[in-house]
Amino acid sequence: MTTSVPEEVCHEIPSAHYSLVCTRCGLRADDDGLRLRCPDCHDGALLRTEYRAAAFTVTPAASGIFRYRDWLPVRREVPGSSRPAVYRSQGLGSALGLRDLWISFSGYWPERDCHMTSGTFKELEAYTVLGRLPRRPGVMVVTSAGNTAAAFASASRFLEFPCVLVVPDRSLPVLASAGPVPGNVNVVGLEGATYNDAIRFGEEIVAAAPGFFAEGGVRNVGRRDGLAVVALTAYEEMGSLPDFYFQAVGSGAGAIATYEASRRIAESGTGGQTIPRLFLCQNAEFAPLHRAWNERRTARPDPAAQGHVYAPELVNAAPPFTVHGGVKHILEDSSGDVLVADHGSAASAAAMFEELEGIDIAPAAAVAVACLRRAVADRRIPRDARVLLNVTGGGRQRLLAAAADGARDSEGWLVGRGSSPDVVASEILRAVRARGQSAGPALVSARP
Repeated sequence: MTTSVPEEVCHEIPSAHYSLVCTRCGLRADDDGLRLRCPDCHDGALLRTEYRAAAFTVTPAASGIFRYRDWLPVRREVPGSSRPAVYRSQGLGSALGLRDLWISFSGYWPERDCHMTSGTFKELEAYTVLGRLPRRPGVMVVTSAGNTAAAFASASRFLEFPCVLVVPDRSLPVLASAGPVPGNVNVVGLEGATYNDAIRFGEEIVAAAPGFFAEGGVRNVGRRDGLAVVALTAYEEMGSLPDFYFQAVGSGAGAIATYEASRRIAESGTGGQTIPRLFLCQNAEFAPLHRAWNERRTARPDPAAQGHVYAPELVNAAPPFTVHGGVKHILEDSSGDVLVADHGSAASAAAMFEELEGIDIAPAAAVAVACLRRAVADRRIPRDARVLLNVTGGGRQRLLAAAADGARDSEGWLVGRGSSPDVVASEILRAVRARGQSAGPALVSARP
């Protein structure tokens, strides 16, 4: 188990370099680091950031993602982050017949200088969310299908405030693969649960006591602008925005982030830049965004289908489709589409990518590769188009091998779906107080 270090190691950044803007009513406000909603709009409209720096700039002396700190809603630079590796594909591009295919790889691939120890691009959002928070904010609750929790566990090792990660119990090995969990991080594994069960349980923990606050998911501008680092890094490496963008999505936060960053770049005065066409990819067996887009209304998928998908991390029954600034808007504005891939095509795409590019990829990324392959076969993508494929996770085989060498199991509270969130919240707060609000509790095996 690692120990958190004082926040003084985190370089402070003045937070006055941006404001929050409601996508519906246009209300502007300073950011307190916790705000998730517009106080005047009650229809779920998303907030977005507006930065004082109009032009795309980099800060070479800053570490990791904070190279782009002028366009990140942060007040501190948290050590340990890594940018994605962006490169022009030779193997996969040649096999698909695409002459200008670029890959943004997030995960663990030291040979390409990508060191995300959780194996997922969720670290981009975790470091930004943590960098946005005020000092001593309380106990943050993060719900996750596994990848986001692993990312927050990895990034939280440099901060002292307590954090709760609520995950389905089947996701606990994902956390174990990311290395030791810091002492300020509390893991709650929900037995036999889906991701949507974890979301509800996390909401109930937040409601149980005033000391807790929700990280916020797609509503957190830190999460979206952190994920936008994919687009910012690609723009810096490619020298332009792509014509087409492919990514596997659950909530769609990463796609919204790419749209917002691309729009910011296009409006920054750089000539000839246009927003790429966004192609979002989902499991064929559970595809609420695909159904909603094709039926032009919110569509509720069959909950029973959640257990039969190739990429469980993409399961989200209530993505922000119709809200202002949500998925429907970015698809319409970019002339985008939502594609699906079944279990067999995603599995073959994963094997194809590893053979041609030399690295294993996560199930969600395999869904995106499968959808890109299908789109090319259907002649929806011109052979000479500039395409960016977001590989949202990979390199986990090495991480799992390292975890096995350490013979380490996940620790935390393992609770049944019928357990009382009030009891769990009480146990967490008791442990937090026992160690002091700033440090958080050691994890213990317990069943409230």
